[in-house]
Amino acid sequence: MPTPPTPGTAMRSLTEVNADIRALWQQGGRLSPEGRREYERLLSEWAAVVRGDVAEAA
Repeated sequence: MPTPPTPGTAMRSLTEVNADIRALWQQGGRLSPEGRREYERLLSEWAAVVRGDVAEAA
């Protein structure tokens, strides 16, 4: 399971993470094993940003 960003590090915006996810998929539509790992890491980062946004809104 990918690890979330280290506590205390600045989180990137959803826009930045989404752009990286889109760029990864635009490289041919199929992911290499390395690309799959990066995708999983980006999804974890995306989820952490979403959780942070929800916590701030509460």
